[in-house]
Amino acid sequence: MKRIYVLHFNQNNYDKPIVYKLIKNYDLVVNILRAVILPRKESYLVLEIGGDEVLMEQGLAYLKESGVEAESIRKSVKRNEDICTSCGACTAICSTGALYIERPSMKVLFAPEKCSACGLCVNVCPPRAMEVNF
Repeated sequence: MKRIYVLHFNQNNYDKPIVYKLIKNYDLVVNILRAVILPRKESYLVLEIGGDEVLMEQGLAYLKESGVEAESIRKSVKRNEDICTSCGACTAICSTGALYIERPSMKVLFAPEKCSACGLCVNVCPPRAMEVNF
């Protein structure tokens, strides 16, 4: 099982070995997709976390106990269907395949579970239908 989460660290826990313990104590596989770590300030990591479902839930509980807010990538990356024109510009730059063209309708679709939150789609979208907020 794999899921992508945004982990929010605060000024009190940004320098603690929390991710190390997440890996070691819960036998989870972690892939860092994006990171902004600022000394003594709020910071975040975008992680793909894989492993046993029960251990993953225990690991998420550990994060909460450690003062780290873990939210699904779906809360941080959004697509406004009302203003999307399905031009396809975003699909050319999306390296994970989270944005893709459905054939034969040629409609652009978004699969948030594949999204790495790189933000490249935001800049290439003419109507600004994509939004990445941390």
